[in-house]
Amino acid sequence: MNSAAQPVTDPLALAALDTERHVASSGWDQGPRLFALVPTEDLLRREPHLAAGLTVSDQIAGALTAVEQEELPETDSIESLLGQIAWPDSVEGCAIVVERLVVPPEAERDLPADREAALTALAEHPGRRDVRLLAAVTRDGRSICLLRQREHDRDDRVATGSDIAPGLVAALRATFTD
Repeated sequence: MNSAAQPVTDPLALAALDTERHVASSGWDQGPRLFALVPTEDLLRREPHLAAGLTVSDQIAGALTAVEQEELPETDSIESLLGQIAWPDSVEGCAIVVERLVVPPEAERDLPADREAALTALAEHPGRRDVRLLAAVTRDGRSICLLRQREHDRDDRVATGSDIAPGLVAALRATFTD
């Protein structure tokens, strides 16, 4: 039985995949990056010169284009950053990309009480894994998460799911509430 992969046609999934690949092209050890997801059709109406750079996925019905939000305010946490964000009605969704250090549960036992010493111990743990996480949501509540591991840093090895980072998804959804 041939189980060929089905093409991705969901506008949110396509925008998330394109955004994750864009961020991945800049390598590792990046700070958080935030993107507004706007309807491609609306963007082209305002900026017709962008039509020359369209891909096939940009031309599907309901396509979304990621627009990076540069010069993010300095904050202590992603939650604090997202708590400062509110989107205009022209923004259909948003995505955030963050890099994280993941350790096995046993690595968190017996950590030093000092925060800096604990961070150093986790960073030096032999079982640690560097990951890049993208979470994206739309105003109507849809979401998708993508996870890339540094040790498997290939476009065809990116995990996809809706429940990879539920807290981050909830924080992104809150940017669309009044």
